[in-house]
Amino acid sequence: MRFEYTAIPAPTRGEKAKDAKTPTDRYALAVAAELNRMASEGWEYIRADVLPSEERSGLTGRATVYHNLLIFRRPQTASAGSVADMERRPQPEYPAAASPAPQPRPTPHLPEAASPGRAVSSDPADPQLSNRAESGSDHKADSQG
Repeated sequence: MRFEYTAIPAPTRGEKAKDAKTPTDRYALAVAAELNRMASEGWEYIRADVLPSEERSGLTGRATVYHNLLIFRRPQTASAGSVADMERRPQPEYPAAASPAPQPRPTPHLPEAASPGRAVSSDPADPQLSNRAESGSDHKADSQG
């Protein structure tokens, strides 16, 4: 059997009544009135929960506020829009979307001075520059050979 659930805020004030003398009695009367109202609509009371909710406080701040909720359930009716009917109904078939062809990646732009055998980096830690410095070669040696 499937159920649907609902949560409503618990009453925050008691109700005045002839028999309700104390604040606790008045509050219990307000809770009982809510339980009876929901039961008349077919809802079964499950439990009361206190749940946190993060809410705005001021312009940029946040604060955690706790809410008292009454939780109810009732058997799910077999109506046209229920979840059970949706599961039994055949789902329409949609054609699979064609995946787009992969786009070529752009090649990085190299400066004109960059060619094989020429160093582009001015970083002294670059291994190509340090190898050239050790061998004593420079641009003149490259143009002679």
